[in-house]
Amino acid sequence: MEPEVLDLLRRAYVGLVVILLSIGTWAFAATTVTGQEQPMHHYHAGNQAMAMPMDEAMDESAHAKLEAKVLADRKESEFNHHLAGFFVALAGVFVLFEPNLAKRWALVKYVWPACFLLAGIFVLVWSDTELWPFGHRQWLEALQNNREVLQHKTFAILLFGLGAVEWQRARGVLLTAWSGWVFPLVAILGSIILIFHQHEGGMIGQHHMETMARIQSQHLSYTACGLGIGVTKGLSELARHRVGIMAKMWPLLLVVLGTLLMFYRE
Repeated sequence: MEPEVLDLLRRAYVGLVVILLSIGTWAFAATTVTGQEQPMHHYHAGNQAMAMPMDEAMDESAHAKLEAKVLADRKESEFNHHLAGFFVALAGVFVLFEPNLAKRWALVKYVWPACFLLAGIFVLVWSDTELWPFGHRQWLEALQNNREVLQHKTFAILLFGLGAVEWQRARGVLLTAWSGWVFPLVAILGSIILIFHQHEGGMIGQHHMETMARIQSQHLSYTACGLGIGVTKGLSELARHRVGIMAKMWPLLLVVLGTLLMFYRE
């Protein structure tokens, strides 16, 4: 690549990163403010609503069913995070050791893109089991009326898209300059979207305030890791013909992100 083009890409990338990080910082600040002002009223109203009907209007059988449903939803959510984290961490490990493994196994270059493809398929199909074919809820209705479902499917598409692009790059089919920027830009975009992630399951239960605070804290750590992955992956693309620290940093951050996801709890 010509030095002038490389310098132009570097400047454009740095400018875009600054803009995206500024948007992310603003969005996080706005979310924090509204989280301090509005949810308190929402939770207070929810507590009042639950305090009266839960004990007075609901019988013990209905209350037990509700608790069982909440527990099942939490276990499902935790499992989804853990399995997705396993795929992400596994991808990072294979990227880190690919130069050594490639000497013995030529097909190793396909493993980490396959991890993203599998993670995308898993999140797309199994992230919301109330949807068909596991449940009776229709996809279109849920996507229109449930922001959490919409966000889950958006992340699934991003994961699958990243895996598909990197698979084609590993095959040597996709060699255009823009293909190397898909991963870093999508990683940054996905991290910013994660700031707005809504988690309805944490709003139910006796300790829902503590649960929501823990969920938000964990997702904030995922956002920070995702931004780091996007920035370092982009910088490694600028100097892809040279072995540098960024080429090791972004897969290492993938391992960190995957590990954090595997320890997710509600």
